[in-house]
Amino acid sequence: MKNIVVVGLGGVGGYFGFKINQFNETTNQFTVSFIARNQTYDIVKNNGLTLLSPEHPNSITKPNHVLQNINEINDPDLILICVKEYDLENVCKQLKQVITDKTILLPLMNGADIYDRIRKIIPDNTILPACVYVASHIKEKGIVEHKGKAGKLIFGKDPAHLSTEIDWIIELMKNSQIDFDFKDNSFADIWTKFFFVSSFGLVTAKYNSSIGTVCTDEIQKQEAADIMKEVKLIADKKGINLPEDIIEKTFEKAMTFPPATPTSLQLDINVKKENSELELFAGAIINYGKELTIETPFTEKIYNELKEIIKAS
Repeated sequence: MKNIVVVGLGGVGGYFGFKINQFNETTNQFTVSFIARNQTYDIVKNNGLTLLSPEHPNSITKPNHVLQNINEINDPDLILICVKEYDLENVCKQLKQVITDKTILLPLMNGADIYDRIRKIIPDNTILPACVYVASHIKEKGIVEHKGKAGKLIFGKDPAHLSTEIDWIIELMKNSQIDFDFKDNSFADIWTKFFFVSSFGLVTAKYNSSIGTVCTDEIQKQEAADIMKEVKLIADKKGINLPEDIIEKTFEKAMTFPPATPTSLQLDINVKKENSELELFAGAIINYGKELTIETPFTEKIYNELKEIIKAS
């Protein structure tokens, strides 16, 4: 029996972990474990994980095990990494101590550099590059709320381990009624999402504005476009196959959102949250630029401006 572990029961881990475990409750095909901390651990262990969603009238699921620490994981076959990006390195260092040669890692995180960051710490295992689309958040400890259309997962083969047997994971996603696309190469999808979230996140955070304002305000729109141009240069040099008109397509996509829609980075920066996605977005662009000898002055400028905003708070 294969052993599946969900690390992180936030909006993403709670949503996808719920769906996987609810399927497994009916079949007992796998052993499913959730890693949860502090009060969330107590609530999920005693009461189960609650998902408030239009998809699930039966909204409580109880996994086989709820664990407090990564070092309690034993012989995992699949680990879903669903943590905040600023916790990624620390979590991977802990995972390195408990995984086996067969363990497959599936990071349900958004960011162009997530695969590379995991690979640096865990060099030999299969890592399935992925990105997610889901409107979900922690409503309170042990309760995840999902709104809007069904969450979607896009993942693909590990370019360093193309022969790894992952048909059982694809079947797991189908049986768990997860909306997903599996691709031989998922990096174009990952970078397409990064195009949008990094540029709009950084500009909305600087101006404390909205997605609609970035599309209509000349100055903000130009700043977003300048960041996108730098990302496109990096993607091209990395061999990521993006359409030539991706900047125009990204603005077209943004126009489909309600104009007042905020971004998570904007919210985090302007409510003075201790940690944010600044490094995930600007840090990744700047680091890739240095690595590939591509200048990123527009991203560096807004990065420094946001650092000043954070420092002032």
